[in-house]
Amino acid sequence: MARNITVIPARGNNLAESIVVTKKRMAAYCRVSTDLVEQASSYEAQVNYYTNYINDHADYEFAGVFADGGISGTSTKKRDQFNMMIANCKAGKIDMIITKSISRFARNTLDCLTFARLLKDLGIGVIFEKENINSLDSKGEVLLSILSSLAQDESRSISENSTWGIRRRFEQGKLHINHTKFLGYDKDANGNLVINTKQAKTVRRIYREFLDGKSTNQMARDLQKEKVPKWDGTFKWYEGSIRKMLSNEKYKGDALLQKTYTVDFVRP
Repeated sequence: MARNITVIPARGNNLAESIVVTKKRMAAYCRVSTDLVEQASSYEAQVNYYTNYINDHADYEFAGVFADGGISGTSTKKRDQFNMMIANCKAGKIDMIITKSISRFARNTLDCLTFARLLKDLGIGVIFEKENINSLDSKGEVLLSILSSLAQDESRSISENSTWGIRRRFEQGKLHINHTKFLGYDKDANGNLVINTKQAKTVRRIYREFLDGKSTNQMARDLQKEKVPKWDGTFKWYEGSIRKMLSNEKYKGDALLQKTYTVDFVRP
């Protein structure tokens, strides 16, 4: 018995062919906590790593690397690049963010969760490589809350240990003086202050002219007009800088310690 067979011709436009894969615009955020040379190299390494990482993935479109160097992660107030990244997210320029770890993103639990939720509401996920967390996952926020709390506690412990160490050095009479911006002094191989003979002439001149009655404003104008170099070799003098020099007790051989201190390590 013969069977009737109906042949259905293929459509000209295949559904699979009509699907256009949209790349996610991915940005990266990285940060190091200090401005030491070895940390600066880590900072550069992170920037290079994430630039290559994003460009090497076909699913991602490079949306920039935002990097803050030499800044603590306990608060986002002073992290200009971080705040710029968030602004770009709000402007619809970023679809995904990748960062090394929670402690690199924020060591403040409130900030971490606040920004993770803000970005989640915008449909933007944050991938934390070390913890293997995607903030868009169902379990992401729970893990994020726990681990960011641990990161904040680590920051508190570091702060307390640092404070203890600084106070012990004070008790022992050991000083750490930043000589870089200290006009008139350098440091020798043992870390002791030594007089910079060229800069010392400028220091003596400022004190002498002040005792003779010249105003700090006039001194600043004269030094700038005569192109007398500052500690950094530039010639732009400010009245406030001269006032600070005149009130710096170290120029008479004293050292007043703990002039400033941090009340709250989370909100310095």
